[in-house]
Amino acid sequence: GVILKQWYQRRVAITAGTSVMAATLKPYLNAVRTTLEAAMCLENFYSQRVERHNKPEVEIRSSKEVLFTPLEICRNEKEKVLIEGSINSLRMSIAIKQADDIEKILCHKFMRFMMMRAENFFILRRKPIEVP
Repeated sequence: GVILKQWYQRRVAITAGTSVMAATLKPYLNAVRTTLEAAMCLENFYSQRVERHNKPEVEIRSSKEVLFTPLEICRNEKEKVLIEGSINSLRMSIAIKQADDIEKILCHKFMRFMMMRAENFFILRRKPIEVP
């Protein structure tokens, strides 16, 4: 009851600024979408060191010439997307804003949801990247 009441009060407070928030969110999401579409141009690329091996270059980092420059798209300090691409694989790391306990709980539930379905994806990292 208390959590639901806090969420409702916060929702009412946010509703007044929805158009401003939506106006700042749309360019951020468009930038993420277009960057992902460009980075998703992947092709089959065999290892340059071991014959008949096809490993994700973004993970093993054996050849620098097939790695693309990592790109970080930030909405603010707490909301950002890191896109690391290579010729045959792509890694995307997402930082989600967790301002209060409800957002932390929702983020944790979403993270568990994705990790439990990791086998359905070709590659899904189960551990967060190290932030300096």
